[in-house]
Amino acid sequence: MFLDYCSEPAYGEGTDLLFRWSFGKKGMGQNRTVQQDDDVIDLLEILLALKRRLWIIVLAVLAGGCLAGVYSQFILTPQYTSSAMVFVLSKETTLTSLADLQIGSQLANDYQVIIKSRPVLQEVIDRLELDMNYRMLKGKLTIVNEPDTRILTISATDADPQLAKRIVDQVASTSSDYIGEIMEMVPPKLIEDGEVSLVPVSPNKKKNTLIGAMAGGVLVCGLITLGVLLNDTIQSEEDVEKYLELSVLASIPEQEDRQKGNGKQSGRHRKRRKKKRKPAKTGMMKKR
Repeated sequence: MFLDYCSEPAYGEGTDLLFRWSFGKKGMGQNRTVQQDDDVIDLLEILLALKRRLWIIVLAVLAGGCLAGVYSQFILTPQYTSSAMVFVLSKETTLTSLADLQIGSQLANDYQVIIKSRPVLQEVIDRLELDMNYRMLKGKLTIVNEPDTRILTISATDADPQLAKRIVDQVASTSSDYIGEIMEMVPPKLIEDGEVSLVPVSPNKKKNTLIGAMAGGVLVCGLITLGVLLNDTIQSEEDVEKYLELSVLASIPEQEDRQKGNGKQSGRHRKRRKKKRKPAKTGMMKKR
């Protein structure tokens, strides 16, 4: 039988040093290592650690959401989108046959590539006198072909809603002329020109706030879980029995707490003595 102690306090306990008397040969528990216990992750211990630090997780969620909201509101630049629609034709006459419809659908795929080609975009830059190259302008454009239709939707996104409208209108006009000249076919017909958007399409403040809140919560939960997994110290009597294979006989509190307890008890005794002495003093004063 020997005296073992743990300098790390158990969860929920004070800052006492826990001294434990344990049975067994000295050094037996320290030299043994149970590999099965080391490889098993105690989910209950992780859940209890998360529960004890629930207030930290809540604060992290609120802080992450607030930071993401402030970043979206004051730092990110709003972006506006303007869209135009063009109709693809395969010949001058009205489309009546199934072959004409199929050719029109195939041409819509070809037009998507031609509209984003360098000659078309460079001509748009020159006409609008834009301070950007064609790669930058290409990144601002989006072309969508709705399924089973011959209608192309051209969209331009920019921080200036007026400029976004000018870009999409010029792209639709320039690409239509270029397609009619190069492919020697009927150019696409403009169905709807762009309009100035008053509502920004990005940033999505609600979405960013939600993502920031989730990121803050996940980050703190990950740090707490990592701390539990990397913590290999003996923190409770159950850990002594589990890892050292020793039976705990008793635990001795730290000396400071015992002194505090004795101080409280002596203070109580003094108060009781003072209360007992008071009647004697009042009696003597009456005799005088």
